[in-house]
Amino acid sequence: MSEEKQVKRQLLKNMLLNLITFSIIFYILGVIIFAQFKNTLYNSADNELKNSQMRELNLANEKKQVPFPDMETDEKNKLEPENSKNDLNEKSHSPRVVIIQRNENGEIESDSEINSSLNSIFESAIFNKNSIGEIYETEIEGYEYRGINYKNSDGTYKQLLINIDSEKEISKKFITNLTISFTLSLVAILVASYVLSRKTLKPIVESWKKQNQFVQDASHELRTPLSIIKIKQESLLENPESKIIDNAEDISITLKETQRLTKLIKELMEIARSDSNQIKLNKELFEADKEINDLVLLYKEIAENDGKILTTDLKYNEELYADINKLKELIVILLDNSIKYTNKGDSIDIRTYKKDNRFVLEIEDTGIGISKEAIDHVFERFYREEKSRNRQKGGMGLGLSIAYNIVMLHKGTIKYERNRDVGTKVIVTLPRK
Repeated sequence: MSEEKQVKRQLLKNMLLNLITFSIIFYILGVIIFAQFKNTLYNSADNELKNSQMRELNLANEKKQVPFPDMETDEKNKLEPENSKNDLNEKSHSPRVVIIQRNENGEIESDSEINSSLNSIFESAIFNKNSIGEIYETEIEGYEYRGINYKNSDGTYKQLLINIDSEKEISKKFITNLTISFTLSLVAILVASYVLSRKTLKPIVESWKKQNQFVQDASHELRTPLSIIKIKQESLLENPESKIIDNAEDISITLKETQRLTKLIKELMEIARSDSNQIKLNKELFEADKEINDLVLLYKEIAENDGKILTTDLKYNEELYADINKLKELIVILLDNSIKYTNKGDSIDIRTYKKDNRFVLEIEDTGIGISKEAIDHVFERFYREEKSRNRQKGGMGLGLSIAYNIVMLHKGTIKYERNRDVGTKVIVTLPRK
């Protein structure tokens, strides 16, 4: 399967996964919202039923407790509290509530409070003697009602009903709107899933491409010295009786390519260990300026032999807590680059100092420099601004990638800058501890 097809397949999988996940979340939220809405919608009707029930019970109790039953009506009125009539008025039930009086058998009594014209309608109302004090829903002649039943002290029953057609209509509209919103949300989720999947896959695809490029470049770099060694060795075998001095050039080339191959394999192993987080730092305190000066002294002779000027200005003057071997490897890589890409008469300046409580190392040269396009890619594996020129110089584009990993392991920073006139400057900062 091609890389493009694999990416598209993974993109589709991610989209479906995101779509299913967000759909479930939206569905659960919709159910919760509808449940809350329904509870709030019927809360008013339920309260009216319960209040009407309480008023009916209070009226029934007051009728039982009327004082002085043998007195004349006028005398009773005089002895009753002044606000008695107001209390009774306050306890009259809601006009929306229909009260049905039922006998012990659950049948509607003739003296029920419902209008006689409605008597035939409510006769079909379902009544359950066992459902006392619980709110329920019922349908009567195509109309929706919520009701509550309670039992009187004399064994009879009262059924309170309230019409909820308007609430039902509102509920239906709400469900319709919720369904439309959910459908539109699915479309939005689909688009969002696509965008999120692409963003999620972008670094993976880039990493994949880099990995493929790395494998191709590594194969190419390994193939070149192996091919040269093979050709030279076959040439030697063709003339087994020839003397070494006659084949000195071929032997020298073979050794040179073997060394280059050995270095390449070492660098590849270093990068592989770094990628798998197998590199562990052995940090210790040491005098940074002294160690750097001792290392640079070894390169001064090499630089002078090439007619280049190597100077130092080491002013850190403190101990640094780092892996001394990794730091030396870092400096060797950077110095090697500077020496390699400077010409006769150019200078290389090495400086150390303290800034913002951090160790700073600068290596500045007046060499051939680096282009604006290449400055952002110098730490990429196998990246070479001019591959043919770099191969002539012996570079394989892995040194700066290893240098970058060393700095990252120390939680530092490294960057290349183009000098205003000529050459480049690399700046490394490391934490003191």
